[in-house]
Amino acid sequence: MPINTALYVENFSEALLQLDSEGYIVYANPAITRLTGFPEAELLNRRLSVFYANPDDSYKVDYDLDQARQNGKMLTEGWRLRKDGTRFWAQVHLSSLSNPGGDIYGYSCLILDLSSKKEGEMELRKREERYRLMVDRVQEYSIFMLDPQGNILSWNDGARRITGYHAQEIIGKHFSIFYTGNDIQEDKPARELDTAIMEGKYKEEGWRIRKDGFVFWADVVLTPLFNDRNKLIGFSKVTRDLTERKENEEHLRASEERYRMFVEQVRDYAIFMMDEKGQIATWNDGARRIKGYEAGEIIGKYFSIFYTEEDILDGKPARELQIAQATGKYEEEGWRIRKDGSRFWALVVITAVLNAAGNLVGYSKVTRDLTERKASERALRESFERYRTLAGELKIINSELSYANQELEQFTSIVSHDLQEPLRTTKSFLQIIEKKLATASPEELGTYLKKANLATDRMRELIHNLLHYSRLAKEDINEERVEVRELFTQALQNLKGVIDDRNVQYSMATEVEYVEGDRVQLVQLIQNLVSNAIKFTRADPPRVQLRCSEENGAVKMSVTDNGIGIAEEDYTSVFEIFRRLNTRYAGTGIGLSICKKIVERHHGRIWPESVPGEGTTFHFTLNDASID
Repeated sequence: MPINTALYVENFSEALLQLDSEGYIVYANPAITRLTGFPEAELLNRRLSVFYANPDDSYKVDYDLDQARQNGKMLTEGWRLRKDGTRFWAQVHLSSLSNPGGDIYGYSCLILDLSSKKEGEMELRKREERYRLMVDRVQEYSIFMLDPQGNILSWNDGARRITGYHAQEIIGKHFSIFYTGNDIQEDKPARELDTAIMEGKYKEEGWRIRKDGFVFWADVVLTPLFNDRNKLIGFSKVTRDLTERKENEEHLRASEERYRMFVEQVRDYAIFMMDEKGQIATWNDGARRIKGYEAGEIIGKYFSIFYTEEDILDGKPARELQIAQATGKYEEEGWRIRKDGSRFWALVVITAVLNAAGNLVGYSKVTRDLTERKASERALRESFERYRTLAGELKIINSELSYANQELEQFTSIVSHDLQEPLRTTKSFLQIIEKKLATASPEELGTYLKKANLATDRMRELIHNLLHYSRLAKEDINEERVEVRELFTQALQNLKGVIDDRNVQYSMATEVEYVEGDRVQLVQLIQNLVSNAIKFTRADPPRVQLRCSEENGAVKMSVTDNGIGIAEEDYTSVFEIFRRLNTRYAGTGIGLSICKKIVERHHGRIWPESVPGEGTTFHFTLNDASID
């Protein structure tokens, strides 16, 4: 029958703990309560030092854990505390716990109560000897014993390595031998012993002296030792050499001081530090010169004081800190405010400052006044804009003159051909009527009159569309902000009769909410394209799609049908005035010409894409900066 390990541990008669890698208790069996009086739940997440005679002696726990980590196990004995404050002599077995990869994740700790066992002085001496041998071998710490007066009683190898004294040179001497002359004059060694007795421990960092006379920076812990009758029998003294760390700190401090002095003397840049909330913590002379504030006026204030009212209302200062924290740095050029209220153009760099653990501790902010450069750039830009405007106006004038000449030539051709065609038709039918007036029946004469009237109507429509086309070039554009869906809806509403009659299926989709342009002309543009799409569609039902999107900074609209399509070689000629590619469908041939004129007046371009027999899409742009 297999052993139930958990049940076995719970019923184990000796106190058993499990520690994590830092010495914190993660499990305690019921026997620990019987031994120490601490409930199991009260011990969880507390360090093993909770049982020590002085719970603050974490270094003892650190040492024991370090030995168990290096050797796989550690055995120690000493006085330990129960919850009610009474002491018991304990033997503690520490064993390291490791995973299959060899990484230590914790320790098992067995605590045995040896208080009631009468092992005699021999066993006690053996334990003391083992402890002495263990301490003697410690290299990283100077560990030795003092008598109640402060004379040295023992000496380990770590003490020899750190101070330079061998045991025979130092045992019996007063521990003040390691102190500087000033410390001895101020009676510091004696005060340390008194403090250790009163408070249970004395701990500090300070300068101590080696045998060769050189000083070293020491971390010192002095602990009083009492026997079982609470009588002082001496002190333990643990010293660690932290000279290297101290030197690194001094180098860092000196470097920071040099940097601070350098920054404070910089005049061309405003350089200052802020805390993690954006409050100003330092102020250099360049900041005073550029922004006008003295250090006493500005330190402690939020850095938004330099921003315009619009930027503050927009939450810009806080947003800049968020970007700096997320990406490490925020950089921009923009307007800032001096103390006197005047504005200056600033190059700003905000850098997040992190501590060694990677946590945000503040920001550095560097600002340079570029107002003069900004003014020079503005003057150069204005000069260039004037030149470009003049050149653009001349180009437009030349283009308009060229276009006017082309239209004049085209108009001459129309007058000589397209407008004469309905006149010839009307005259022909009137001549037939004149010849047959005496012999033809009224029904026959009515047919000829009807055809003559149709030719007259076509001429009137041609003249009306031609006049409308001509007016487009002369009328001013009424620029306004128009909702795109409103344009689509109005154009479809104007064609409601033919849409209902042909049972047209249509759809609208737009990624753009508003467009700048002449509302009337834009509605006519979309209406002409939709009407054209319906006219040239044989499919049942006809389908028309209206779309609007933004492309390269310009608004792009499209009207798609499922009609007869356009051959690629006719893509350009479809926009010629009175040009009709397919005479089977009614029309004057001027609708697409009007569309092209409206698009050009809105600084755009129009073009078709088509698959013959499957349908056509007319695309056009508005306010297209890519058009020269």
